[in-house]
Amino acid sequence: MKHLFTLTFACLFFATYAQQTNPNPWVMKSDSINPVAYTNPIIPGFYSDPSICSVGEDYYLISSTFEYFPGVPIFHSKDLVNWQQIGHVIHRKEQIPKNLNTFAATLRHHNGVFYMITTNISQGGNFFMTATDPAGPWSDPIWIDMPEIDPDLFIDDNGQAYVITSTFELAEIDLATGKVGERKKVWNSTGGRYPEAPHIYKKDGFYYLMAAEGGTEEAHMVTISRSHNIWGPYINNPANPIATHAKVPGMGQQIQGIGHGDLVQAHDQSWWMVLHGYRSIAGYPPHHTLGRETCLVPVEWPKGAWPVVNGNGAVPVEVRHKTLPLKPFEPKPTRTNFEQPNLGLEWNYKGVPNSGNYELNSSKGHLTLKGAAARIGEAQPTYVARRLTDISFSATTRLNFNPKNKNEEAGLILENNNSHFDLLVKSNGKNRELVVRLQFGQTIYESTPITLTRGPVDLRIESDGPNFTFAYSQNGDDFKTIETADAKFLSTETVGWFTGVYVGLYATGNGKKATADAVYEWFEYVGKK
Repeated sequence: MKHLFTLTFACLFFATYAQQTNPNPWVMKSDSINPVAYTNPIIPGFYSDPSICSVGEDYYLISSTFEYFPGVPIFHSKDLVNWQQIGHVIHRKEQIPKNLNTFAATLRHHNGVFYMITTNISQGGNFFMTATDPAGPWSDPIWIDMPEIDPDLFIDDNGQAYVITSTFELAEIDLATGKVGERKKVWNSTGGRYPEAPHIYKKDGFYYLMAAEGGTEEAHMVTISRSHNIWGPYINNPANPIATHAKVPGMGQQIQGIGHGDLVQAHDQSWWMVLHGYRSIAGYPPHHTLGRETCLVPVEWPKGAWPVVNGNGAVPVEVRHKTLPLKPFEPKPTRTNFEQPNLGLEWNYKGVPNSGNYELNSSKGHLTLKGAAARIGEAQPTYVARRLTDISFSATTRLNFNPKNKNEEAGLILENNNSHFDLLVKSNGKNRELVVRLQFGQTIYESTPITLTRGPVDLRIESDGPNFTFAYSQNGDDFKTIETADAKFLSTETVGWFTGVYVGLYATGNGKKATADAVYEWFEYVGKK
């Protein structure tokens, strides 16, 4: 009897401990003996709200882009780990000519056609676009009458299509016209705040309805329910949430705020989830500058059972799990010499740009920016940039700029949600000056001006994580540091919104159109481990 009591107590203790530390109490956390298969994030930088689909042995993924243009980047992979951008869904101004601000999107494929569905919160609401080639071109938007955000498109085995949004109202939809049928609320979520990002899947006779809850910060999570009928009723998974870092397994992980997941079955029948999370730059409370980044974790999904994410619902940096045969892409050059007829897919504008303010001379290898009256944060600024993808990095450019008027300036910029740190060249009426300007909210700081000699100037911004360092050189070699700034003042926690920091090039007349052109000879971005 004593041994039976001891055994019973041990079993109860194990079950209680496992329940506290594991979304599924009978699936233990992966061991650390196996070699590291890959590292998260798989797509670093501001690539949030990922959605994924498979076509044979090819995989395609998109992310949200908010006010940046081109919008909704699309990536291709053969192994789910290594990704290469192949285009944008919103790639021409005629698709959404004004007031661009897209939220989370869903990507699906059916009968040779790709569908991207999302919300433009500034104008028009929900819409979808189609393409037969995921690299584009994509169609003009087909607008649909559905409330709220984050629409999901589900196409059943019989070809009937359905749409559902963050209100969890479901409706049939005609994919030829966009006409939506009667809506019915089919789920109330689990009660977490800010429910969003619904996705419907069909497996083993069940319709699974998955969502994000808790807000997109530290309490973010993925929850799931299921029903034998697409119209419900949906029963919650008793082990919800199936992915979150708001519980014990997520404590101490470098990646936090995980959520907004999408599931995919690989061609070897294994299941995986893409979701986003952010890496803090240093210290507590956390501050992140790179935005929410795309991560990947394995999923166990036995027949008739609930999906179990990575054994314990957590997203580690180092993942020790068997993958598909890895097929990496050739790394891209770190330097952009502006010798191609178009900028690379990594470059973005704030809103739809005024194309007349940008001149790419591929024969000379120059990018010329013509400063508009608009400042950073105003409509259609002359500003082109790429995401930061590394906590530690170095970004350098060579600028030829000889302003005559005091209102004109150009330079290298870090920007997030219209707050920005600038390493800029301007005129004091007699000489050219180099200044570091830090602007966040209503706070503006400028460094002591440095007088420049004739000729081009190399501008450099570096980061070690907690700090940004600003330096310059006029001989192309000896860089002099002129200012250091705390990176947390450009973090999402400080400036708000849902994006990440961009680094790039700008020119402005500060209220008047500039007369002097800003000519950039090259731009180089190097991530540091």
